[in-house]
Amino acid sequence: MRGGDQVSLDGAEGHHAAVVRRVGVGERVDLTDGAGHVARCIVIAADRRGLTCEIQDRFDVPAPQPRLVAVQAVPKGERGEIAVETMTEVGVDEIVPWSAARCVVRWKAERATKALGRWRSTAREAAKQSRRAWLPQVGELASTRQVADRLREAALAVVLHEEASVGLGAIDLPDTGDVVVVIGPEGGVAPDELDTFAAAGAVAARLGPTVLRTSTAGTVAAGILLSRTRRWTPPLP
Repeated sequence: MRGGDQVSLDGAEGHHAAVVRRVGVGERVDLTDGAGHVARCIVIAADRRGLTCEIQDRFDVPAPQPRLVAVQAVPKGERGEIAVETMTEVGVDEIVPWSAARCVVRWKAERATKALGRWRSTAREAAKQSRRAWLPQVGELASTRQVADRLREAALAVVLHEEASVGLGAIDLPDTGDVVVVIGPEGGVAPDELDTFAAAGAVAARLGPTVLRTSTAGTVAAGILLSRTRRWTPPLP
């Protein structure tokens, strides 16, 4: 598509934009495929079925580097969706639900399918809210062994732990590759899990002087890490 071409936004997305968000003629909208391709458009028609937009410009947003992966222990109730929503808004690129030893909630069979669906829907909505060109991935439920495999492959692997001697802000960060951060459950990461992750090359780090809930720890950690990368550094004029 070129500038001046028209595109229709229909279906559930179009209905939401036109009816719920009340986007009208003359307003600007950015359409993305979630993989970095963006079309900047002006709405030229709107009804209950959706929007018709005229493309003003098209551009590609490079994939963010370093890439931030959050391994989130499955919490109780809605705290999982809270964690996914806020981590997505901050800029986490991938969220991996983890069945930690001390998790109270267990995802099994139909419950797992529904819960994972909610996490993915939450991530999608949060990405739209924060105007991300790249939508985060939400992976399948991972075991401790599978998490350890991800840590071995990472450019940097970190486990958040309140008794760690190193602060998260003091760890050297890579310019590229995956930075994988493990967020434990409310009861904390079990000793044998810590040993497994250490053997896989992970370093334990603390967030600060207080102990955060699992639903907020990942978001705070993402903010600390991303603020120290070029992703949050404005380009020189």
